[in-house]
Amino acid sequence: MLIGEYTYTLDTKRRLAIPVKFRKLLGKKAVVTKGLDNCLFLFSMEEWGKLSEKFSQLPLGQADARGFARFMLASATDVTIDSLGRILIPDYLKKHAKMNKRVVITGLFNKMEIWDEKEWDKCKIKIEKEAGNIAERLGALGI
Repeated sequence: MLIGEYTYTLDTKRRLAIPVKFRKLLGKKAVVTKGLDNCLFLFSMEEWGKLSEKFSQLPLGQADARGFARFMLASATDVTIDSLGRILIPDYLKKHAKMNKRVVITGLFNKMEIWDEKEWDKCKIKIEKEAGNIAERLGALGI
């Protein structure tokens, strides 16, 4: 399971170190794609395979299904984890996530999110302010 929050520096060549404890779960290859809320999602090949299978089952006749599949799949790219535990963030994904030098990697069960540090701070503040209300709404769903 991927959990935790880690701050790193994106180097001038757009290389980003992956937390040591996450590397074992990823192996040598992973998939990075556009995420929601201006972050990136990073999946192990196994988890990406599971998600891709779900996308392949979406009804082609539904515009939302086609649109979300396009959003996730068209922006996805395989990345190789180098000997120093780094991945290369493509320019178009760096732009999507509004990434500057300081980057936060968060573990969320079966995937990682990669955030620009300032964007993460904004998101975290918003969530923390609403945590009680969010918990109440999720409670109504049985969570």
